[in-house]
Amino acid sequence: MVRIEGLDAAAEHIRRLGAGCALPRIVGVTGPVGAGKSTLARLLSGAVVSTDDYLPDYELVAEHERDESAHLDWPLLTEHLGELGQGRTAAVPVWSFQTHRREGQRVVHPAEVVVLEGIHALHERVREVLHVRVFVEAPAAVRWARWEHLERTGQRGWGVEKARAFFDGVAEPTFGRREAAYRAAADIVVINDGSSIRAD
Repeated sequence: MVRIEGLDAAAEHIRRLGAGCALPRIVGVTGPVGAGKSTLARLLSGAVVSTDDYLPDYELVAEHERDESAHLDWPLLTEHLGELGQGRTAAVPVWSFQTHRREGQRVVHPAEVVVLEGIHALHERVREVLHVRVFVEAPAAVRWARWEHLERTGQRGWGVEKARAFFDGVAEPTFGRREAAYRAAADIVVINDGSSIRAD
């Protein structure tokens, strides 16, 4: 396992790993809420698929189960990764952080690097199709500060108080139950504990 300080250095290292490949390289990027998964994904590629987009409509499941991997639409996600891995476009769902349900679709075009990012991006259901597996870590206080920034600036739909309750009561324990397995599966661990406000 390789440990790398900072998202930019990690992106450069990962891009070098896939240089010259004939088919797209699929990179999985996981980590707890606010660690910087989405930021790293955007640094790596324009072809990004998020496990968030395969979540259930939140109103359909109990609050404490909303981020559990059992509720993800794994058949659809694996279908889309297969398409992108073969160099074909995929029409992926869009999950709204304002309404907390799926809202339409977007087209993802294949690229040399395709990124699957999200809290369950290194789950065993998709792990074998990943060429590079990345775990992004940051202290809880730093991660919450990033999420709080999103809520205070209106980029998410809950407001600070409700988001804090979800962070403490759902997001952290849900990821915590999988953290050891995801970390053990990673090829690269990225430390993203800087003070800049860059969030998932």
